[in-house]
Amino acid sequence: MGRDVGRDVNADRSRQYAPDMTSHDRRPGPEAPRPSADRRFLQQRPWADTAFLETDAWRALRIFAEFVQGFEVLARLGPAVTVFGSARTRPGEPPYRAAEDLGKGLAEAGFAVITGGGPGIMEAVNKGAKEAGGLSVGCTIELPNEQGMNAYVDVAVDFHYFFVRKTMFVKYAQGFVIFPGGFGTLDELFEALTLVQTGKIRHFPVILFGTRYWAGLLDWLRGTVTAAGNIDRLDPGLVHITDDVGEAVSILVESRARLLQARAIDPDPDDED
Repeated sequence: MGRDVGRDVNADRSRQYAPDMTSHDRRPGPEAPRPSADRRFLQQRPWADTAFLETDAWRALRIFAEFVQGFEVLARLGPAVTVFGSARTRPGEPPYRAAEDLGKGLAEAGFAVITGGGPGIMEAVNKGAKEAGGLSVGCTIELPNEQGMNAYVDVAVDFHYFFVRKTMFVKYAQGFVIFPGGFGTLDELFEALTLVQTGKIRHFPVILFGTRYWAGLLDWLRGTVTAAGNIDRLDPGLVHITDDVGEAVSILVESRARLLQARAIDPDPDDED
């Protein structure tokens, strides 16, 4: 008996200080009124409801914020070249040494270098540029096996979304140099070639470094893919292939000169207004 009375007293006290229904809610009838949007927003919960963070609308804001961050950091970069290649290349291996030399050559030619900021070829290019007094940029991506930013990056930008990061690689570069690499490297290569082929970017050299590594791919494009009519016979010519660092730098310097000349004639060739 006493236990029942105590339970009733506690229940009354609970209703007094934390009512779970108002007189408005207790209207008779089978259909209770739906709480207002303001009330649902302000009503306390035992814990925060973070489900909205997983919605596409919230992701759109995060994506927008990543674009803004990238634009703010890189907009004043000046002439730059993006370099790709395997993160698995080790210091001392021939591609690593060549990438170091390329970073140095680009810095001495007045280019900043942009990489994915990781190890391997990326580290080598950043190292060569930094040690030559150039500007070394790293655009990292959140990955399950993240290895962190290499020690030779001066300007670092972190991304969650590949497509935002890839936009920065293209938008703030005047050309790509592609060292031997895997799926990520191939992805960047074919995205750049698609943009050049369709006229989305102009005066943008795409240089494959390492003739032995890339020869089979180019033979396939010139043969199988062209014969099937899936690309024009001239499209494989959109890429340069070399084993010489000096030649790669010269191609980029000459392209920069042509770009400056074109801009002097028409400062905004894509302005449709």
